[in-house]
Amino acid sequence: MKKLLLGDQAIALGALNAGISGVYAYPGTPSTEITEFIQGSPITKERGIHSRWCTNEKTAMEAALGASYVGKRALVCMKHVGMNVCADPFVNSAMSGVNGGVVVLVADDPSMHSSQNEQDSRFYAKFAMVPSLEPSNQQEAYDMMGYAFELSEQQGLPVMVRVTTRMAHSRAVVEIADAPRAENELSFPKTPGNYVLLPANATRRNKEVIAQQVTLENMACESQYNALIFPEAGKRYEKGVVTCGIAYNYLMETFPDGVPFPVLKITQYPIPKKLIKELADACDQILVLEEGQPIVEELIGGVLGSDKVKGRLTGDVNRTGELTPDTVKAAFGLACEKVYEKSQVVLPRPPALCQGCSHRDVYTALNDVINEYPNAKVFSDIGCYTLGALPPFRTISSCIDMGASITMAKGAADSGLFPAIAVIGDSTFTHSGMTGLLDAINSKASITVVISDNLTTAMTGGQDSAGTGRIESICLGLGVEPEHLRVMLPIPKNHDELCNIIREEIEYKGVSVIVPRRECIQVMNRKLKQKRANKA
Repeated sequence: MKKLLLGDQAIALGALNAGISGVYAYPGTPSTEITEFIQGSPITKERGIHSRWCTNEKTAMEAALGASYVGKRALVCMKHVGMNVCADPFVNSAMSGVNGGVVVLVADDPSMHSSQNEQDSRFYAKFAMVPSLEPSNQQEAYDMMGYAFELSEQQGLPVMVRVTTRMAHSRAVVEIADAPRAENELSFPKTPGNYVLLPANATRRNKEVIAQQVTLENMACESQYNALIFPEAGKRYEKGVVTCGIAYNYLMETFPDGVPFPVLKITQYPIPKKLIKELADACDQILVLEEGQPIVEELIGGVLGSDKVKGRLTGDVNRTGELTPDTVKAAFGLACEKVYEKSQVVLPRPPALCQGCSHRDVYTALNDVINEYPNAKVFSDIGCYTLGALPPFRTISSCIDMGASITMAKGAADSGLFPAIAVIGDSTFTHSGMTGLLDAINSKASITVVISDNLTTAMTGGQDSAGTGRIESICLGLGVEPEHLRVMLPIPKNHDELCNIIREEIEYKGVSVIVPRRECIQVMNRKLKQKRANKA
């Protein structure tokens, strides 16, 4: 059977057909569609596969490890910055090992289309000493999921699958299996002590995992997904090329009649040193094409010497941003039409909050109040409301990472700033804002926290928000004083009321929480549209 699939959809279908019992994820572009596809799949409904969104990436990784402990296969999905959140359980999962297969799918975002940085998740796989895969096309993205789960169970380690934005969000025809594999039966670890990472156990496991690295490298050298291709055997070449992931596709587009140089295609890590040396023996120089940071370029340079290796570090390939067929052509000194450059004809249109968005009413009121205070600063967070940094509002002073608004406001207040205000969304609050609020409460920080609750995870498409209907209970449970927990409806006619509430809570010398609550306008419109369709 053949289907036209996004890379994300190919990954999701590959995981379903590999017999997963659960997907554990927090939404984040460009990874969101994987979980959404699984949620809507008939296989999920037939088998009762777990597919509810998690509160954050750390809880997702830990839940997947729990499923693995009892023998089941589990998929964990996130974008690259989410990898930072789940780093603790991810790195330790190599020490504990896995029982049922665990695949950690990370979608990196070079060029930062919807992200704060360009970090490369392959560093995490190397750091944790686990195998990683990087498909070069959608067919490999599908095929590699089954292979990844088998590799995970064979080696007793989690496996990372890393994709980038263009792989996740471009389509191709994919040949798929006729029927999904059966789920694993319940089973328990043969060495349960591995899961108790007391120093004695961890020390033993650390030696075992280090010893596995030779096996993992040999598997990469023999992998069906890695290939060393010579145009003509026994010939000496001026240049050889190493491609990683989607870069192989771009190389094929650059040379549609055949690449005139030897090519080492790397899609399974750790890097296959034996194949690299074979390539180096036949070439005077090696050009490395990889999306993200120059991790492979640095590793090969460490094996062969940096003079022989060219790529992003040497300026032969663009140091920042995505690879494109244009940038690959430029790396070979070939002329190109630069069709992938941003248009210079159409004027840029900055993103803006939707008309009718509740965040607009919150920022309008905040601006009216903070203008009364010469030193007022508003520390914000990750979400639609980050657009409050742009015109016409220009309200917020910071946006660093998920949950940072409350703790930054606390730190500023600790240092004497008044007033210190935090703005955070409902989904981000339950993701990683609750612990910061507890810190502020425990130290009696003089901050005002605005939890702008639109009853959804709006920025990534309207997924369920973990704290819907429970924000007040959470705040009270953490210790917010009931008289300083204020809930109101942010609409234009309530503007004066919201301004008065903000003023009153700013003047309170302690932690106060304001919850302006109104459903996301886009989610509400979709619900109304669906309701009308159902009636029709």
